[in-house]
Amino acid sequence: MNVQPEQDKELSMLFASPHTFHIPVMGTGFTLETPLMVARFGISSVVSLVDDALLETIRESLCRKHQLAFEPIPPQAVDGRARRITAYLDLLADLVSGQMGRLREQAFSRYSEISQYFRMLPECSPLHELFLRMKKARGQLKLRLQEQLRHSLVPGAIDVNIMTKLDGPGQSPADPDHPANSDALAALRGFARSKLHASVVLSAGVNARLFSYLNAFPDFLPTPELSLRKGIILKVSDFRSAQTQGRMLARKGLWVSEFRIESGLNCGGHAFATQGHLLGPVIQEFREHQKALAGELFAHTRQALVERGLQIPEDTAPFPQRLTVQGGLSLHWEHDFLTRIWGLDATGWGTPFLLVPDATTVDAQTRRELCKATAEDIILSDASPLNVPFQNLRTSASEEARRTRIAAGTPGAPCIKGYLKSNTEFGPTPLCTASREYQIRKIREILANHPEGDERQALVHKVTAKACICHELGGSSLQEHAPSLPAVPTAICPGPVLQFFSKTMHLKDMVDHIYGRSHQTNRLSNPGTFIMELRLHIDELYRRIREKHSSDPLSDKELGALAQQLRKGLAFYRNMSAQLSHLEQQIRDTFQTELDALGHKLDLILNNPSPVWG
Repeated sequence: MNVQPEQDKELSMLFASPHTFHIPVMGTGFTLETPLMVARFGISSVVSLVDDALLETIRESLCRKHQLAFEPIPPQAVDGRARRITAYLDLLADLVSGQMGRLREQAFSRYSEISQYFRMLPECSPLHELFLRMKKARGQLKLRLQEQLRHSLVPGAIDVNIMTKLDGPGQSPADPDHPANSDALAALRGFARSKLHASVVLSAGVNARLFSYLNAFPDFLPTPELSLRKGIILKVSDFRSAQTQGRMLARKGLWVSEFRIESGLNCGGHAFATQGHLLGPVIQEFREHQKALAGELFAHTRQALVERGLQIPEDTAPFPQRLTVQGGLSLHWEHDFLTRIWGLDATGWGTPFLLVPDATTVDAQTRRELCKATAEDIILSDASPLNVPFQNLRTSASEEARRTRIAAGTPGAPCIKGYLKSNTEFGPTPLCTASREYQIRKIREILANHPEGDERQALVHKVTAKACICHELGGSSLQEHAPSLPAVPTAICPGPVLQFFSKTMHLKDMVDHIYGRSHQTNRLSNPGTFIMELRLHIDELYRRIREKHSSDPLSDKELGALAQQLRKGLAFYRNMSAQLSHLEQQIRDTFQTELDALGHKLDLILNNPSPVWG
């Protein structure tokens, strides 16, 4: 769909990666520089567009490092947020383009990066096979094969993420040509104007205003040659959500180039409960119905485009549409099963890459805490001001600072950037619930209206649990690029899978782990993502049954539906175990044993939801 001239290959990323995995967005800062570390090896990654101030800080640092001119864009400049984002993404594109040019000129020596590029590819890749053939060849044949390999080099995609619900009022004057001025719309505008040929990953559900705004930019619409310069990836947790959002976009002439399925609970960052919709059954539903959905969406897309004057023959086949999955992956057999047996296009691996210094930006102290972390250190917390459960590292510098402020009688953090200001309890001016101003006011209100006791303590704890994630998730990047500024305690949001990794790794080590050429997990029993996610959902069911002060209590009907979904999931995985016959006996036995144990726990909860549960 997206054939580009050779000289433009380094910017043409849609569907181009030779790898069968990608690195998802992590936090606001941990993957901002990941393209500079991995894209030249053909590995795709995702950059967060939340914090334009952090992007500007890193852009200045990178320009200084590479001896490039830097023209600052003040926060209050006209359309400053969008312009900062465009400038940063253009810098990434230029730097990666330069890396690819230098890579093509390298000799195929044992330790050269061009050799590493092909050596890291999956062994089933035709390019990996061609590389091995080149190594054995001699004379003119060897030279011809080397040129063929150089010609095939493509970088990984530099995709971007917009969290659709993170859409506060813009803080800089709007562009007169595009007066829409909100954080999400400005972020989209910044990406749309960039020179990247890549995709925007839209996560966290529907934002009708943002979806409509995509139409303002021709790069998201097919060219007369039916190619796309920029793609749309929807991150979803179930098939119905994909249907709903896909139809909304298709009726505007916008094609979803990828559905990226993510586990709602078994992931890093914000954890969205899915009413029992488990990864395995969700993927199976996509496998059964995606072709029909693609046909329906293409019909809507074609009609909308024809109405806009684009001539598309009736016999045109639907545009390519990828299906990928991410959330809690940690074992090679899972990747192999999902891509080779179930036929998905790729998998996403997030949390393990936090332990890879040549793939993500994490300060040394935080990495040491990640390596030491146990299951008890990875907590599903109330830290997010968005009031969505948030995976958190109990031993992070951010959590230590939060507890220190509470002990000193000054709870709450200074509100430096204000991306999460939304609470208007104390007046028309929005406050962030993690801010000192809000928490002190709210605690005073609680103390005045509630007598001493457990209820008062619980309410105060719920207030002080909020952390400044919009600023402190960028702590590692600020330590790296602005060491002269006051230190920012790093917040970090690994998924539960972190407990199975206990050491730092090189990029090649992690890639080899994904493709089964090495083993990087620790000695803890690792049941895999399907079992881990089921375990987390059963724990969530028990919490929802027992929670007395929940802000979103479930009705008996809703709890019954959740339990029914989990029973269906158990039955699905028992049937799926027959598809694991190609795996080692130990893996199959562990899978079945864990299913039996979780089935027993589910029965215990539903038949006797008492404190004896353990």
